[in-house]
Amino acid sequence: MAPQVVTVNDVLDGHVVLDIECLDRIYLNAYVPILQTSAQVVAFLSGHLGFPFPSPVLFRQLGERFRRAVAAFAEANQIPWVRFGKDQAKLAVMGPHLARQAATGRSGVAAIGVAQEFQRVWTAAEGKTSTGTPRWSFYKADRRVTCYYFYLWDAGFGPAFIKVCAYFPYPAKIWVNGHEWVKRQAERAGVGFTALSNGFAAALQEICDRLQPGTIEVFAQRWLHRLPLPFTTRDHDAGYWWEISMRQVEVSRTIVFDAPRHARGFFEALVADNLDIGRPHNVEIIFGRRVRRDTWGTFRTAIDRRDNGGVLVNVFYKHSRIKQYLKDGRAMRIETVINSPRDLGCNARLPNLTELQAKARAANRRILEAERAGQGTVLASPAFERIAHPSVDAEGRRTPALRFGDPRVMALAGALSLTLSGACGLTNKSLRALTARLLGANYSASQMTYDLRRLRLNGLIRRIAHTHTYVLTPDGQRIAVFYTKLYNRLLRPLAAADQPQAPPELRRALAVIDHHVEDYIARARLKPAA
Repeated sequence: MAPQVVTVNDVLDGHVVLDIECLDRIYLNAYVPILQTSAQVVAFLSGHLGFPFPSPVLFRQLGERFRRAVAAFAEANQIPWVRFGKDQAKLAVMGPHLARQAATGRSGVAAIGVAQEFQRVWTAAEGKTSTGTPRWSFYKADRRVTCYYFYLWDAGFGPAFIKVCAYFPYPAKIWVNGHEWVKRQAERAGVGFTALSNGFAAALQEICDRLQPGTIEVFAQRWLHRLPLPFTTRDHDAGYWWEISMRQVEVSRTIVFDAPRHARGFFEALVADNLDIGRPHNVEIIFGRRVRRDTWGTFRTAIDRRDNGGVLVNVFYKHSRIKQYLKDGRAMRIETVINSPRDLGCNARLPNLTELQAKARAANRRILEAERAGQGTVLASPAFERIAHPSVDAEGRRTPALRFGDPRVMALAGALSLTLSGACGLTNKSLRALTARLLGANYSASQMTYDLRRLRLNGLIRRIAHTHTYVLTPDGQRIAVFYTKLYNRLLRPLAAADQPQAPPELRRALAVIDHHVEDYIARARLKPAA
Protein backbone atom coordinates (compact mmCIF):
# COMPACT_ATOMS: atom_id res chain seq x y z
CA MET A 1 0.00 0.00 0.00
CA ALA A 2 1.34 3.43 -0.94
CA PRO A 3 2.15 5.72 2.00
CA GLN A 4 -0.32 8.46 2.80
CA VAL A 5 0.64 11.73 1.10
CA VAL A 6 0.62 14.63 3.53
CA THR A 7 0.58 18.11 1.97
CA VAL A 8 0.87 21.59 3.40
CA ASN A 9 -2.87 22.10 2.90
CA ASP A 10 -3.72 18.87 4.76
CA VAL A 11 -1.77 20.03 7.79
CA LEU A 12 -2.70 23.72 7.77
CA ASP A 13 -6.43 23.31 7.10
CA GLY A 14 -8.03 22.47 10.42
CA HIS A 15 -4.90 21.21 12.15
CA VAL A 16 -3.37 24.46 13.45
CA VAL A 17 -3.87 25.22 17.13
CA LEU A 18 -1.76 28.38 17.21
CA ASP A 19 -0.50 30.87 14.63
CA ILE A 20 1.72 33.61 16.11
CA GLU A 21 3.67 36.43 14.43
CA CYS A 22 6.32 38.18 16.48
CA LEU A 23 9.65 39.97 16.46
CA ASP A 24 12.41 37.50 17.29
CA ARG A 25 16.08 38.44 17.60
CA ILE A 26 16.81 42.14 17.22
CA TYR A 27 20.37 43.39 16.76
CA LEU A 28 20.84 47.17 16.76
CA ASN A 29 23.59 49.65 15.99
CA ALA A 30 24.18 52.55 18.37
CA TYR A 31 26.13 55.48 16.95
CA VAL A 32 26.69 59.19 17.61
CA PRO A 33 25.31 61.09 14.56
CA ILE A 34 27.43 64.20 15.11
CA LEU A 35 30.73 62.30 15.24
CA GLN A 36 30.66 60.90 11.73
CA THR A 37 32.89 63.40 9.88
CA SER A 38 36.41 64.68 10.51
CA ALA A 39 35.11 68.22 11.03
CA GLN A 40 32.75 66.94 13.73
CA VAL A 41 35.67 65.16 15.45
CA VAL A 42 37.63 68.42 15.56
CA ALA A 43 34.57 70.26 16.87
CA PHE A 44 34.19 67.68 19.67
CA LEU A 45 37.86 67.73 20.73
CA SER A 46 38.44 71.48 20.44
CA GLY A 47 35.06 73.18 20.55
CA HIS A 48 33.35 70.94 23.12
CA LEU A 49 36.18 69.52 25.26
CA GLY A 50 38.32 72.65 24.91
CA PHE A 51 41.61 71.06 23.82
CA PRO A 52 43.55 73.67 21.82
CA PHE A 53 45.19 71.08 19.55
CA PRO A 54 43.05 68.15 18.28
CA SER A 55 45.29 65.08 18.32
CA PRO A 56 44.73 61.28 18.23
CA VAL A 57 46.54 61.17 21.58
CA LEU A 58 43.29 62.43 23.07
CA PHE A 59 41.52 59.29 21.82
CA ARG A 60 43.86 57.18 23.94
CA GLN A 61 43.31 59.36 27.01
CA LEU A 62 39.53 59.24 26.69
CA GLY A 63 39.67 55.48 26.11
CA GLU A 64 41.80 54.89 29.21
CA ARG A 65 39.31 56.87 31.28
CA PHE A 66 36.50 54.64 29.97
CA ARG A 67 38.44 51.44 30.74
CA ARG A 68 39.08 52.56 34.31
CA ALA A 69 35.38 53.39 34.75
CA VAL A 70 34.31 49.91 33.57
CA ALA A 71 36.81 48.18 35.87
CA ALA A 72 35.67 50.27 38.85
CA PHE A 73 32.00 49.55 38.05
CA ALA A 74 32.64 45.79 37.95
CA GLU A 75 34.58 45.86 41.24
CA ALA A 76 32.06 48.04 43.08
CA ASN A 77 29.12 45.84 42.06
CA GLN A 78 30.95 42.48 42.27
CA ILE A 79 30.21 41.72 38.63
CA PRO A 80 32.06 38.75 37.08
CA TRP A 81 34.73 39.65 34.53
CA VAL A 82 35.10 37.27 31.55
CA ARG A 83 37.75 37.42 28.82
CA PHE A 84 36.50 35.84 25.61
CA GLY A 85 38.78 33.63 23.55
CA LYS A 86 38.91 33.59 19.78
CA ASP A 87 35.75 32.09 18.17
CA GLN A 88 34.33 31.34 21.62
CA ALA A 89 30.54 30.98 21.89
CA LYS A 90 29.87 34.04 24.03
CA LEU A 91 26.25 33.27 24.91
CA ALA A 92 27.18 29.75 26.08
CA VAL A 93 29.91 31.17 28.32
CA MET A 94 27.57 33.79 29.76
CA GLY A 95 24.61 31.41 30.20
CA PRO A 96 25.34 30.52 33.87
CA HIS A 97 25.85 34.18 34.79
CA LEU A 98 22.55 35.15 33.14
CA ALA A 99 20.75 32.29 34.92
CA ARG A 100 22.15 33.41 38.26
CA GLN A 101 21.02 37.01 37.71
CA ALA A 102 17.58 35.83 36.52
CA ALA A 103 17.16 33.82 39.74
CA THR A 104 17.31 37.07 41.72
CA GLY A 105 14.29 38.42 39.83
CA ARG A 106 15.97 41.84 39.58
CA SER A 107 17.30 43.65 36.54
CA GLY A 108 21.06 43.86 36.58
CA VAL A 109 24.39 43.29 34.85
CA ALA A 110 25.06 39.55 34.97
CA ALA A 111 28.67 39.73 33.75
CA ILE A 112 31.05 41.85 31.69
CA GLY A 113 32.85 40.24 28.78
CA VAL A 114 36.03 41.58 27.19
CA ALA A 115 37.06 40.80 23.61
CA GLN A 116 39.48 42.08 20.98
CA GLU A 117 37.57 42.78 17.76
CA PHE A 118 37.88 44.80 14.59
CA GLN A 119 35.82 47.98 14.70
CA ARG A 120 35.39 51.03 12.47
CA VAL A 121 37.00 53.83 14.49
CA TRP A 122 38.63 57.22 14.01
CA THR A 123 42.38 57.42 13.51
CA ALA A 124 44.68 60.10 12.13
CA ALA A 125 47.65 60.74 9.85
CA GLU A 126 50.25 63.36 10.72
CA GLY A 127 51.14 66.10 8.26
CA LYS A 128 52.46 69.65 8.20
CA THR A 129 51.02 72.97 7.14
CA SER A 130 52.77 75.32 4.70
CA THR A 131 54.52 76.93 7.66
CA GLY A 132 55.79 73.63 9.01
CA THR A 133 53.28 73.40 11.85
CA PRO A 134 52.20 69.81 12.61
CA ARG A 135 48.59 68.96 11.83
CA TRP A 136 46.44 65.81 11.90
CA SER A 137 44.06 64.50 9.25
CA PHE A 138 41.33 62.33 10.75
CA TYR A 139 39.87 59.36 8.88
CA LYS A 140 38.01 56.14 9.70
CA ALA A 141 39.67 52.73 9.55
CA ASP A 142 39.17 49.18 10.81
CA ARG A 143 41.28 48.58 13.91
CA ARG A 144 41.51 45.72 16.39
CA VAL A 145 40.39 47.26 19.68
CA THR A 146 38.90 46.32 23.04
CA CYS A 147 35.13 45.78 23.22
CA TYR A 148 33.10 45.42 26.42
CA TYR A 149 30.05 43.15 26.45
CA PHE A 150 27.62 44.08 29.22
CA TYR A 151 25.43 40.99 29.56
CA LEU A 152 22.14 42.01 31.17
CA TRP A 153 19.12 40.34 32.62
CA ASP A 154 16.19 42.72 32.38
CA ALA A 155 12.86 42.23 34.14
CA GLY A 156 11.05 43.23 30.95
CA PHE A 157 13.26 41.82 28.19
CA GLY A 158 15.04 38.93 29.86
CA PRO A 159 18.58 38.21 28.59
CA ALA A 160 20.23 40.93 26.49
CA PHE A 161 23.60 42.53 25.94
CA ILE A 162 25.11 45.90 25.05
CA LYS A 163 28.53 45.90 23.39
CA VAL A 164 30.58 49.11 23.52
CA CYS A 165 33.83 49.70 21.67
CA ALA A 166 36.50 51.27 23.88
CA TYR A 167 37.91 53.47 21.11
CA PHE A 168 36.56 56.74 19.70
CA PRO A 169 33.77 57.30 18.54
CA TYR A 170 32.64 54.33 20.69
CA PRO A 171 30.26 52.46 18.34
CA ALA A 172 27.92 50.13 20.20
CA LYS A 173 25.64 47.17 19.53
CA ILE A 174 22.45 46.17 21.37
CA TRP A 175 20.89 42.71 21.27
CA VAL A 176 17.41 41.78 22.56
CA ASN A 177 14.94 38.98 21.87
CA GLY A 178 11.31 39.79 21.14
CA HIS A 179 10.10 36.32 22.18
CA GLU A 180 11.71 36.75 25.59
CA TRP A 181 9.96 40.10 26.01
CA VAL A 182 6.57 38.56 25.14
CA LYS A 183 7.08 35.71 27.64
CA ARG A 184 7.62 38.19 30.47
CA GLN A 185 4.68 40.35 29.47
CA ALA A 186 2.48 37.25 29.37
CA GLU A 187 3.64 36.25 32.85
CA ARG A 188 2.84 39.72 34.18
CA ALA A 189 -0.61 39.65 32.55
CA GLY A 190 -1.35 36.18 33.91
CA VAL A 191 -1.62 34.66 30.42
CA GLY A 192 -0.67 31.00 30.50
CA PHE A 193 1.69 29.62 27.89
CA THR A 194 3.99 26.71 27.27
CA ALA A 195 7.47 27.54 26.02
CA LEU A 196 8.47 25.97 22.70
CA SER A 197 12.21 26.63 22.99
CA ASN A 198 11.81 30.37 22.57
CA GLY A 199 8.44 30.01 20.81
CA PHE A 200 4.87 30.00 22.11
CA ALA A 201 1.87 27.78 22.63
CA ALA A 202 -0.93 30.13 23.71
CA ALA A 203 -2.95 33.09 22.39
CA LEU A 204 -0.28 35.77 22.67
CA GLN A 205 -0.69 37.69 19.41
CA GLU A 206 -2.05 40.84 21.07
CA ILE A 207 0.98 41.00 23.37
CA CYS A 208 3.33 40.37 20.42
CA ASP A 209 1.86 43.36 18.59
CA ARG A 210 2.64 45.64 21.55
CA LEU A 211 6.41 45.33 21.04
CA GLN A 212 7.09 48.57 19.18
CA PRO A 213 10.14 50.76 18.45
CA GLY A 214 9.37 52.97 21.45
CA THR A 215 9.53 49.95 23.79
CA ILE A 216 12.99 49.04 22.53
CA GLU A 217 14.18 52.67 22.61
CA VAL A 218 13.17 53.02 26.27
CA PHE A 219 15.03 49.80 27.15
CA ALA A 220 18.18 50.89 25.31
CA GLN A 221 18.33 54.41 26.71
CA ARG A 222 17.56 53.22 30.25
CA TRP A 223 20.56 50.90 30.23
CA LEU A 224 22.85 53.33 28.39
CA HIS A 225 22.27 55.78 31.25
CA ARG A 226 22.96 53.10 33.90
CA LEU A 227 26.20 51.65 32.53
CA PRO A 228 29.66 53.24 32.80
CA LEU A 229 30.12 54.77 29.35
CA PRO A 230 32.68 57.12 27.76
CA PHE A 231 30.25 60.05 27.34
CA THR A 232 29.42 62.16 30.40
CA THR A 233 26.24 64.01 31.32
CA ARG A 234 27.78 67.17 29.89
CA ASP A 235 28.45 65.37 26.61
CA HIS A 236 24.88 64.09 26.55
CA ASP A 237 23.45 67.57 27.11
CA ALA A 238 25.56 68.85 24.19
CA GLY A 239 24.09 66.19 21.87
CA TYR A 240 26.94 63.68 22.01
CA TRP A 241 24.93 60.54 22.65
CA TRP A 242 23.95 57.37 20.86
CA GLU A 243 21.08 57.00 18.42
CA ILE A 244 19.84 53.59 17.34
CA SER A 245 19.45 51.94 13.97
CA MET A 246 18.60 48.41 12.90
CA ARG A 247 21.45 46.06 12.02
CA GLN A 248 19.59 42.71 11.93
CA VAL A 249 15.92 42.01 12.60
CA GLU A 250 14.21 38.61 12.63
CA VAL A 251 10.43 38.45 12.25
CA SER A 252 8.98 35.01 12.91
CA ARG A 253 5.73 33.18 12.32
CA THR A 254 5.20 30.10 14.48
CA ILE A 255 2.50 27.61 13.44
CA VAL A 256 1.81 24.90 16.02
CA PHE A 257 0.05 21.72 14.82
CA ASP A 258 -2.48 19.60 16.69
CA ALA A 259 -1.02 16.47 15.04
CA PRO A 260 2.77 16.57 15.43
CA ARG A 261 3.09 13.08 13.94
CA HIS A 262 2.38 14.58 10.50
CA ALA A 263 4.74 17.51 10.89
CA ARG A 264 8.03 15.92 9.86
CA GLY A 265 6.66 14.05 6.85
CA PHE A 266 4.86 17.18 5.73
CA PHE A 267 7.99 19.29 6.03
CA GLU A 268 10.17 16.84 4.11
CA ALA A 269 7.60 16.87 1.28
CA LEU A 270 7.50 20.65 1.47
CA VAL A 271 11.26 20.80 0.98
CA ALA A 272 11.15 18.55 -2.07
CA ASP A 273 8.35 20.58 -3.65
CA ASN A 274 9.98 23.98 -3.14
CA LEU A 275 13.64 23.56 -4.05
CA ASP A 276 13.23 26.37 -6.60
CA ILE A 277 11.58 28.83 -4.20
CA GLY A 278 14.74 30.97 -4.18
CA ARG A 279 14.84 31.60 -7.94
CA PRO A 280 14.57 35.30 -8.85
CA HIS A 281 10.94 35.19 -9.98
CA ASN A 282 9.88 33.54 -6.72
CA VAL A 283 12.00 35.91 -4.63
CA GLU A 284 10.28 38.83 -6.35
CA ILE A 285 6.89 37.43 -5.38
CA ILE A 286 7.77 36.53 -1.80
CA PHE A 287 9.76 39.58 -0.76
CA GLY A 288 7.50 41.96 -2.68
CA ARG A 289 10.53 43.56 -4.37
CA ARG A 290 11.15 43.82 -8.12
CA VAL A 291 14.19 41.86 -9.33
CA ARG A 292 15.77 43.25 -12.51
CA ARG A 293 18.72 42.02 -14.56
CA ASP A 294 21.02 44.46 -12.77
CA THR A 295 19.68 43.73 -9.27
CA TRP A 296 22.64 42.94 -7.03
CA GLY A 297 22.54 40.01 -4.67
CA THR A 298 22.18 36.28 -4.26
CA PHE A 299 18.96 34.49 -5.18
CA ARG A 300 19.03 30.83 -4.20
CA THR A 301 17.59 28.11 -2.03
CA ALA A 302 19.76 26.24 0.47
CA ILE A 303 18.66 23.04 2.19
CA ASP A 304 20.65 22.38 5.36
CA ARG A 305 20.56 19.40 7.69
CA ARG A 306 20.54 20.53 11.31
CA ASP A 307 22.40 18.85 14.15
CA ASN A 308 19.13 17.58 15.62
CA GLY A 309 18.24 15.78 12.38
CA GLY A 310 15.84 18.44 11.14
CA VAL A 311 15.86 20.33 7.87
CA LEU A 312 16.34 24.06 7.38
CA VAL A 313 15.18 25.78 4.18
CA ASN A 314 16.87 29.10 3.38
CA VAL A 315 15.61 31.45 0.67
CA PHE A 316 18.19 34.18 0.00
CA TYR A 317 17.52 37.69 -1.33
CA LYS A 318 20.32 40.28 -1.41
CA HIS A 319 21.61 40.51 2.20
CA SER A 320 18.47 38.95 3.70
CA ARG A 321 16.85 35.54 3.79
CA ILE A 322 13.82 33.54 4.92
CA LYS A 323 14.37 30.48 7.12
CA GLN A 324 11.80 27.72 7.41
CA TYR A 325 12.16 24.74 9.73
CA LEU A 326 10.41 22.51 12.26
CA LYS A 327 10.55 23.74 15.85
CA ASP A 328 10.88 20.94 18.41
CA GLY A 329 9.13 18.54 16.02
CA ARG A 330 5.68 20.03 16.52
CA ALA A 331 5.61 23.52 15.03
CA MET A 332 6.67 25.13 11.78
CA ARG A 333 8.75 28.28 12.11
CA ILE A 334 9.12 30.81 9.29
CA GLU A 335 11.62 33.59 9.96
CA THR A 336 12.43 36.52 7.72
CA VAL A 337 15.94 37.70 8.63
CA ILE A 338 16.63 41.24 7.44
CA ASN A 339 20.33 42.05 7.48
CA SER A 340 19.82 45.33 5.64
CA PRO A 341 16.49 47.16 5.98
CA ARG A 342 17.00 48.69 2.53
CA ASP A 343 16.53 45.20 1.05
CA LEU A 344 12.83 45.71 1.80
CA GLY A 345 12.79 49.42 0.98
CA CYS A 346 12.99 50.68 4.58
CA ASN A 347 15.37 53.11 6.27
CA ALA A 348 17.54 51.75 9.09
CA ARG A 349 16.59 54.10 11.94
CA LEU A 350 14.74 52.35 14.76
CA PRO A 351 11.42 54.26 14.28
CA ASN A 352 11.10 52.43 10.92
CA LEU A 353 10.85 49.06 12.68
CA THR A 354 7.04 49.07 12.41
CA GLU A 355 7.16 49.36 8.62
CA LEU A 356 9.93 46.78 8.37
CA GLN A 357 8.04 44.30 10.54
CA ALA A 358 4.89 44.68 8.40
CA LYS A 359 6.86 43.91 5.22
CA ALA A 360 8.62 40.95 6.83
CA ARG A 361 5.30 39.52 8.04
CA ALA A 362 3.96 39.87 4.50
CA ALA A 363 6.99 37.94 3.19
CA ASN A 364 6.33 35.16 5.72
CA ARG A 365 2.73 35.04 4.56
CA ARG A 366 3.56 35.00 0.85
CA ILE A 367 6.04 32.12 1.08
CA LEU A 368 3.35 30.00 2.73
CA GLU A 369 0.81 31.02 0.06
CA ALA A 370 3.25 29.97 -2.67
CA GLU A 371 3.77 26.60 -0.96
CA ARG A 372 0.03 26.13 -0.54
CA ALA A 373 -0.51 26.67 -4.26
CA GLY A 374 2.35 24.28 -5.06
CA GLN A 375 0.76 21.38 -3.15
CA GLY A 376 -2.89 22.27 -3.72
CA THR A 377 -3.32 20.26 -6.93
CA VAL A 378 -5.32 17.06 -7.35
CA LEU A 379 -5.97 14.73 -10.27
CA ALA A 380 -9.75 14.51 -9.84
CA SER A 381 -10.49 18.16 -10.62
CA PRO A 382 -13.53 19.43 -12.57
CA ALA A 383 -11.29 22.09 -14.05
CA PHE A 384 -8.94 19.41 -15.41
CA GLU A 385 -11.83 17.58 -17.07
CA ARG A 386 -13.17 20.85 -18.49
CA ILE A 387 -10.01 22.10 -20.14
CA ALA A 388 -8.77 18.73 -21.46
CA HIS A 389 -11.50 18.68 -24.15
CA PRO A 390 -12.88 21.38 -26.45
CA SER A 391 -16.31 22.67 -25.53
CA VAL A 392 -19.05 24.95 -26.83
CA ASP A 393 -20.85 27.42 -24.57
CA ALA A 394 -24.55 28.39 -24.63
CA GLU A 395 -23.88 31.13 -27.20
CA GLY A 396 -22.18 28.73 -29.58
CA ARG A 397 -18.65 29.91 -28.95
CA ARG A 398 -16.06 27.15 -29.21
CA THR A 399 -13.49 26.93 -26.42
CA PRO A 400 -10.29 25.20 -27.58
CA ALA A 401 -8.82 22.51 -25.32
CA LEU A 402 -5.55 22.72 -23.41
CA ARG A 403 -4.37 19.15 -23.88
CA PHE A 404 -1.86 17.76 -21.43
CA GLY A 405 1.38 16.74 -23.11
CA ASP A 406 1.21 19.20 -25.98
CA PRO A 407 4.60 20.97 -25.97
CA ARG A 408 3.05 24.43 -26.37
CA VAL A 409 0.52 23.80 -23.61
CA MET A 410 3.21 22.46 -21.27
CA ALA A 411 5.41 25.51 -21.92
CA LEU A 412 2.40 27.74 -21.27
CA ALA A 413 1.65 25.93 -17.99
CA GLY A 414 5.27 26.27 -16.92
CA ALA A 415 5.23 29.99 -17.69
CA LEU A 416 2.05 30.44 -15.67
CA SER A 417 3.70 28.61 -12.75
CA LEU A 418 6.50 31.18 -12.79
CA THR A 419 3.95 33.97 -12.25
CA LEU A 420 2.25 32.14 -9.38
CA SER A 421 0.91 34.57 -6.75
CA GLY A 422 2.54 37.50 -8.55
CA ALA A 423 1.12 40.81 -7.38
CA CYS A 424 1.67 42.56 -10.75
CA GLY A 425 -0.29 40.12 -12.91
CA LEU A 426 0.77 39.06 -16.40
CA THR A 427 0.60 40.60 -19.87
CA ASN A 428 0.89 39.35 -23.44
CA LYS A 429 4.51 40.51 -23.54
CA SER A 430 5.63 39.12 -20.17
CA LEU A 431 3.93 35.72 -20.59
CA ARG A 432 5.13 35.38 -24.17
CA ALA A 433 8.77 35.83 -23.13
CA LEU A 434 8.49 33.13 -20.45
CA THR A 435 6.64 30.70 -22.74
CA ALA A 436 9.07 31.15 -25.64
CA ARG A 437 12.03 30.42 -23.36
CA LEU A 438 10.43 27.20 -22.07
CA LEU A 439 9.22 26.14 -25.52
CA GLY A 440 12.63 26.65 -27.10
CA ALA A 441 11.07 27.67 -30.43
CA ASN A 442 9.60 30.69 -32.15
CA TYR A 443 6.44 31.87 -30.44
CA SER A 444 4.68 34.78 -32.08
CA ALA A 445 2.52 37.51 -30.57
CA SER A 446 -0.52 36.15 -32.44
CA GLN A 447 0.04 32.70 -30.90
CA MET A 448 0.21 34.33 -27.47
CA THR A 449 -3.04 36.21 -28.14
CA TYR A 450 -4.73 32.92 -29.14
CA ASP A 451 -3.43 31.18 -26.01
CA LEU A 452 -4.57 34.02 -23.76
CA ARG A 453 -8.06 33.60 -25.25
CA ARG A 454 -7.92 29.84 -24.54
CA LEU A 455 -6.89 30.49 -20.95
CA ARG A 456 -9.59 33.12 -20.44
CA LEU A 457 -12.42 31.07 -21.94
CA ASN A 458 -11.40 28.05 -19.85
CA GLY A 459 -11.58 30.17 -16.69
CA LEU A 460 -7.86 29.95 -15.90
CA ILE A 461 -7.16 33.68 -16.09
CA ARG A 462 -9.27 36.80 -15.82
CA ARG A 463 -8.64 40.24 -17.22
CA ILE A 464 -8.34 43.25 -14.93
CA ALA A 465 -10.93 45.82 -16.02
CA HIS A 466 -9.69 48.64 -18.28
CA THR A 467 -6.22 47.10 -18.59
CA HIS A 468 -4.34 44.57 -20.72
CA THR A 469 -3.22 42.72 -17.59
CA TYR A 470 -4.44 39.32 -16.48
CA VAL A 471 -4.31 37.42 -13.19
CA LEU A 472 -4.56 33.70 -12.50
CA THR A 473 -7.81 32.36 -11.09
CA PRO A 474 -7.73 29.66 -8.38
CA ASP A 475 -8.39 27.05 -11.09
CA GLY A 476 -5.57 28.57 -13.13
CA GLN A 477 -3.12 28.24 -10.27
CA ARG A 478 -4.08 24.60 -9.67
CA ILE A 479 -3.94 23.59 -13.35
CA ALA A 480 -0.62 25.35 -14.02
CA VAL A 481 1.06 23.68 -11.06
CA PHE A 482 -0.61 20.31 -11.71
CA TYR A 483 0.43 20.15 -15.37
CA THR A 484 4.00 21.21 -14.53
CA LYS A 485 4.45 18.88 -11.55
CA LEU A 486 2.88 15.87 -13.29
CA TYR A 487 5.12 16.27 -16.33
CA ASN A 488 8.41 17.21 -14.63
CA ARG A 489 8.21 15.03 -11.52
CA LEU A 490 6.32 11.95 -12.68
CA LEU A 491 6.19 11.37 -16.44
CA ARG A 492 9.71 12.49 -17.35
CA PRO A 493 11.38 10.36 -14.63
CA LEU A 494 9.24 7.35 -15.59
CA ALA A 495 10.03 7.83 -19.28
CA ALA A 496 13.72 7.57 -18.43
CA ALA A 497 13.23 4.49 -16.22
CA ASP A 498 15.24 2.23 -18.57
CA GLN A 499 18.28 4.46 -18.40
CA PRO A 500 21.29 3.56 -16.21
CA GLN A 501 20.73 6.53 -13.88
CA ALA A 502 17.23 5.30 -12.96
CA PRO A 503 16.85 3.45 -9.63
CA PRO A 504 17.60 -0.31 -9.95
CA GLU A 505 14.21 -1.35 -8.55
CA LEU A 506 12.46 0.76 -11.21
CA ARG A 507 14.53 -0.78 -14.00
CA ARG A 508 13.76 -4.30 -12.71
CA ALA A 509 10.01 -3.54 -12.62
CA LEU A 510 10.18 -2.21 -16.17
CA ALA A 511 12.02 -5.34 -17.32
CA VAL A 512 9.22 -7.53 -15.84
CA ILE A 513 6.60 -5.50 -17.73
CA ASP A 514 8.60 -5.84 -21.00
CA HIS A 515 8.84 -9.60 -20.52
CA HIS A 516 5.06 -9.96 -20.07
CA VAL A 517 4.29 -7.72 -23.05
CA GLU A 518 6.64 -9.77 -25.28
CA ASP A 519 5.00 -12.96 -24.01
CA TYR A 520 1.51 -11.67 -24.97
CA ILE A 521 2.84 -10.68 -28.42
CA ALA A 522 4.25 -14.17 -28.93
CA ARG A 523 0.97 -15.84 -27.88
CA ALA A 524 -0.91 -13.66 -30.37
CA ARG A 525 1.56 -14.82 -33.09
CA LEU A 526 2.36 -11.22 -34.06
CA LYS A 527 5.67 -10.60 -35.69
CA PRO A 528 7.69 -7.56 -34.66
CA ALA A 529 8.21 -4.92 -37.31
CA ALA A 530 11.34 -5.39 -39.41
